[in-house]
Amino acid sequence: MRGLWRELAGLVLPVDCAGCGRPRTELCAQCRRALARGGRGARRVRPEPKPAGLPRVWAGAPYADEVRAVLLAHKERGALRLAAPLGAALAGAVRGVGAGGRPRSGQGGSGPLVLVPVPSARRSVAGRGHDPVRRIALAAAGELRRTGAGARVLAVLRQRRAVADQAGLSARERLANVSGALEVPDRVGRLLAGPPVVLVDDLVTTGATLAEAARALGTAGGRVAGAAVVAAPRSAFVTDWN
Repeated sequence: MRGLWRELAGLVLPVDCAGCGRPRTELCAQCRRALARGGRGARRVRPEPKPAGLPRVWAGAPYADEVRAVLLAHKERGALRLAAPLGAALAGAVRGVGAGGRPRSGQGGSGPLVLVPVPSARRSVAGRGHDPVRRIALAAAGELRRTGAGARVLAVLRQRRAVADQAGLSARERLANVSGALEVPDRVGRLLAGPPVVLVDDLVTTGATLAEAARALGTAGGRVAGAAVVAAPRSAFVTDWN
């Protein structure tokens, strides 16, 4: 209900741009371009040090300035309509994973792209009133279908134990914090039979959570083609953004 009231309020109350604060627009054209990296597309990222088991990761935009503000507005302030532009950025990163070697949807019988979102903690979902990563993943799948690529979301990962807040932890501490924290329930593991899947998240920093998600999927018999995120720190990009 909380998410519904937020959406209804956004329809009738004046809003400012979530990225730069420009009045009377939820997301201005300039901030939309920032999410799309000015039309230059997603890029490969690699955190250093790279955690063991981390798949290839592509990001739609650098986590800074307007992009950071938009992600936080969607996640923490319930600006739910921002899921659409964030999903478009994530879809670009998913296409990057595909361009890196995975058979594309509709070619060679590969079937639709399967996006597996990294799960949010139950307490976080309850507190926010929505699951931001799953919402963005659904928007990304819709964007991929709109542009002719079959895509669906398969939310098979779940937390098997609580983890501490990752903020302020070092790369090594984050790895220890999430180690063994995710699983695929036996009753849904069969859904992973078929083509490789793409892990999706809103943000990558050290890569610890994506590596743990890939481990959990592999344990359940899934094959991970790569990972796609909306944003990553500039320092993680394989080549310069400029």
